[in-house]
Amino acid sequence: MALRPNIRWSIAIFFVSFALASGFSVTSSALLYGMPWFLGVAVVAVIILVGVFFDILGLAAATAEETPYRAMASERVRGAREAIGIVRRADRVSNFCSDVVGDICGIVSGAAGATVAAGIAASAGLGGAWQAAAGVLVSGFISGLTVGGKALGKSLAIRHAVPIVLGMGKCLYMVERRLGVRLFRPAGRHSRKRGTRR
Repeated sequence: MALRPNIRWSIAIFFVSFALASGFSVTSSALLYGMPWFLGVAVVAVIILVGVFFDILGLAAATAEETPYRAMASERVRGAREAIGIVRRADRVSNFCSDVVGDICGIVSGAAGATVAAGIAASAGLGGAWQAAAGVLVSGFISGLTVGGKALGKSLAIRHAVPIVLGMGKCLYMVERRLGVRLFRPAGRHSRKRGTRR
């Protein structure tokens, strides 16, 4: 049945999400432990930017059409065949990039931001209401950078979907050449036209 692959994918993505979220949380906590607050802010910013970057990849995969990559593949452009595989599996690529990595980065950045806020309060000798104010400021910084970054990223992903997905295809091409691991293989001969992801 057609539902079975989706169920398998959902189960697999649950465990992948659990592993990535745990790994990101442990790594960010280890990095932030004993770190000056201003470096902690930089770490949080990097986590947010990673989430925005993967959100761009996911939306570009959902937006791109297969036709230009077919022409590139006929001219033997590196990464074009892999790009076709990405486009044909746009639902899973978008789910992994935007929902798994992107959302996990959002969750981890929030937790890391709380640690940074506590560090700011401790370094300034603040307590009570001032400590709460530091938490509000850090949360506002995280929210503003996340929302603003994703707004800019969505525009870039829609306008430049073709080169972005081709770049993803070239990365997969290099992985396959170097490691011998084939992640996406174009399957079938028909092309499908999909709408953009929200």
